[in-house]
Amino acid sequence: MSKITTNRRRFIKGAAAGAAVLAAPAVWRSSARASDVVNVWTYANFIPDDFKAEFEKETGIEVRIRLVDDQGKQFNLLAAEAPNPTADVVTVAGHRFLQFIDSELLAPMDTGRLKNWGTINPVYSESDWATINGNKWGAPILSGAEIMAYNSEEVTPEEARSWDIMFDDKYAGRTAYIIQDMMSVMILAKGYDGNMIEYMDNPAQAAAIVEEVRDFLISHKDKVRKFYDSGAEIQQMFINQDVVLAHAWNGPISKLIMDGFPVRMTIPKEGSYGFVYTLNVANNGPNSDNAYKLLDALLASSQVGAEMTKASGFISTFKGADAHLSELEKKAASFTEEELEGLRFFRAEANKMKYELLDPAVEQIKAA
Repeated sequence: MSKITTNRRRFIKGAAAGAAVLAAPAVWRSSARASDVVNVWTYANFIPDDFKAEFEKETGIEVRIRLVDDQGKQFNLLAAEAPNPTADVVTVAGHRFLQFIDSELLAPMDTGRLKNWGTINPVYSESDWATINGNKWGAPILSGAEIMAYNSEEVTPEEARSWDIMFDDKYAGRTAYIIQDMMSVMILAKGYDGNMIEYMDNPAQAAAIVEEVRDFLISHKDKVRKFYDSGAEIQQMFINQDVVLAHAWNGPISKLIMDGFPVRMTIPKEGSYGFVYTLNVANNGPNSDNAYKLLDALLASSQVGAEMTKASGFISTFKGADAHLSELEKKAASFTEEELEGLRFFRAEANKMKYELLDPAVEQIKAA
């Protein structure tokens, strides 16, 4: 395959700009409460620019976006502001619901206030993870998965079909991953339950599994160029050709594919985990009425769902959204049946035990 050269300059410029936006502090007015404001905490590109501009024009409501890049950081910030958060809408992954709900940081979703609720594919809106204590807690908007990303000019599809290639001497110093996320995947790859539900009654076994995976990652730490944090960061590393292999979320990699960069993604044969991003109403948020107006507008059409996919790279949960995607965009936002057979969804039942074990293990890997 010939090298792509004309697009890389554009990629480097665009990705660098995206990283700058992600790092920039949010600008807030003196008060979060106002009749013409809705405060949204969300990931970069989750709210399409065109939709935002049209919503503000039609409603007169300013959409103030505060970018987040990590579920834990968002939880900590929301908890610090409780019981009077500055946020009206937050973005929570379905497998993290219990943490936010138990801390009373989210309000139950009143689907009766969303006339466009039916736009969401019931595979997502009516799934077992979506209802807790008899309530819905979020509007599913995008679905994602932890995937193997690889530079298709240097790594073969056959090599990328196993997580083992991440730890092969052949690509030493040219791989990257998010440590905590990679630990769940490696627990699964070693034949264990990455959700740790199987070990809720046996915490000693859970601890031993985490120690095994921690020690494995430490023993192969020399293979990793960098432990990264954000989607923009891994995009830039591929663009700069710092890495040719990475564990990543499909969204940032899909964006590279959509723009013609020679990167591909797969769900390796050992399996991986998927999740659903939801938009949620913050408990006691300052402008809840405006929050519901924004959510209902987002759900108004499948075309908005397609635009969310184009902007974020994640798979839309809206019925009919793929009809508004090009063939390349569809390719960038889908997997084969064989790949999907290995996909599990994150579940939250054992999260307290799981993250009490994973969090210190992550720090130990970094410090090793």
